[in-house]
Amino acid sequence: DVQLVESGGGLVQPGGSLRLSCVASGFTFSTYAMSWVRQAPGKGREGVAAIDTDGTPTTADSVKGRFTVSRDNANDALYLQMNSLKPEDTAMYYCAAPSALVTTGWGQGTQVTVS
Repeated sequence: DVQLVESGGGLVQPGGSLRLSCVASGFTFSTYAMSWVRQAPGKGREGVAAIDTDGTPTTADSVKGRFTVSRDNANDALYLQMNSLKPEDTAMYYCAAPSALVTTGWGQGTQVTVS
């Protein structure tokens, strides 16, 4: 069974920081590029960060300079360090393996509220 379990969300004040984690199981994590995606109330899903299999990161313009994505293949884990948080960052955050999304599906996500 494929599983993606996100954690680390919570309520923070503007300017605060939060570190999200995603632990994967049921597939060969190290062979897949991974992404963080968020969905705010009334809006569609928005990609915020991605990281390839050798650790090269990419971030969306909306979070560039504030968010950092990393991975730990030894522990099948994905991380998102979020600094200088803004109210517009409020959303449910999900981790995903885009090229295998049909197989893995979505996890439960973790809620981030900046207020």
